[in-house]
Amino acid sequence: MAEQLRDKVASGVAWSVAEKVGSMLLQMVVSIVVARLLMPQDFGVLAILTFFTALSVVFVDSGFSQTLIRKSEPTADDYKSVFVFNIVVSLVLYVLLVAISPLIAAYYNLPVISRIAPVFMLLLPLAALCVIQNTIFARTFRFAELSRINFACSAVAGGVAIVMALNNFGVWSLVGQRLAQMTTKAILLWWRGNWRCEGRFDIKALNAMSGFSLRLMGTDVISYLYNNIAQLFVGKMYSADTLGYFNQAQKLKDLPVTSAVQSFQSVTYPALSNIKDNAQKFADSYCRVMAITAAVMFPVMVGMVAVADDMFALLLGARWMPTVPYFKVLSLTGLFYPLSMIAYNVLKVAGDGRIILRLEVVKKAIMTIILVATIPHSTMAVAWGLVAMSATEFAVNLLASLRFAQISLWRMAKTLMPVAALTALMFASVEVVGLYTTNFSIFTRFVVQIFSGVAVYIVLALTFRLSFAVDILETFKRFFRK
Repeated sequence: MAEQLRDKVASGVAWSVAEKVGSMLLQMVVSIVVARLLMPQDFGVLAILTFFTALSVVFVDSGFSQTLIRKSEPTADDYKSVFVFNIVVSLVLYVLLVAISPLIAAYYNLPVISRIAPVFMLLLPLAALCVIQNTIFARTFRFAELSRINFACSAVAGGVAIVMALNNFGVWSLVGQRLAQMTTKAILLWWRGNWRCEGRFDIKALNAMSGFSLRLMGTDVISYLYNNIAQLFVGKMYSADTLGYFNQAQKLKDLPVTSAVQSFQSVTYPALSNIKDNAQKFADSYCRVMAITAAVMFPVMVGMVAVADDMFALLLGARWMPTVPYFKVLSLTGLFYPLSMIAYNVLKVAGDGRIILRLEVVKKAIMTIILVATIPHSTMAVAWGLVAMSATEFAVNLLASLRFAQISLWRMAKTLMPVAALTALMFASVEVVGLYTTNFSIFTRFVVQIFSGVAVYIVLALTFRLSFAVDILETFKRFFRK
């Protein structure tokens, strides 16, 4: 049984990572092409609408999907009840957001928002259609198929965005991209999924799950607000162009971060739920997942900081160079956020939801001070504030999770320190190569720095037989054998 679970997790992680890397590269190409065709203000407008839509999606789910994954044997009534809840809440929120969109447009002095909102907010009912099917795919470890579906969605959405941008649709290109992605996902999930809305709606079933679910929802709402609310003030206090630069920096930084978090989180949450009663195995698995996550994210995020100037000059051009300083700073959040989410998974699996909500109060009290201090100062101060907030969230989640996982702080430090040291050596090597290639063309210098950094990192990891390198190799061996 343990061997079977390990193989499922290894295969799930490998498929998920493969899909996320493919989707990330595809989205990067699409983002570059579309960014060259659109104006920074277009991205600022969409960032404002996305804030309200993404926050509403948290209410649509209300934590029930995580509760269904965590539950030992969900019934047909459980699934039907949550599905009906998702649909009803999404429609109510759609009507509400469309109704207040003129107020949002007036607040930001951007009339286009009220024209876009009725179409863009259709993402809510579309997202509601995906919740149960996506949950069942995760519960049954159908990550290979889920990965193919997600990649197909990214491909279709990317094609729609590029075609619309080439035909001068402006900000509507970004709207079309988001709607095409969610529509394609809903269609493919219902086509490939086995669930067909069986059972009956039972308010008692929702009530039984609501204690844990609503605490998770409360935590997710608070987290989302604090991670994204700074953008709203940037758009109001500075300009839509500044918000466009800031949002583009976050968007490009988020490509690897979101891909990694979704890859590891979607697989490790059900896997950890399966072994939560085996303390030793749970602790060992937690450390291994943290090591592998750090081993992937540390070099990627630090490497992007090292080559950011050449990367933006090559890929996006002079129009987007004001984004670079924000991008360098915001990339540092990628060192903390993925690890913080793994620790959060442990709290969701081992805790009852109350500890999570209490911790959120503590974290958000600290983050409120950071936001109040940085938002009025400058956009760059906001960027550094987000780094401090990300580090705070990681520290609090980690310390709390260690108690539930029965792991000492020293053991976790020994797990992460080799990765941090190796990443520092990699960064130093890239900087040195940059000094010796100043006379090269931008493209040549960019390529040489990337290859030198990758080579240094891999060679040192394999030379010293670091545990995370062995685990990653074993994971991909199992994947390719299958």
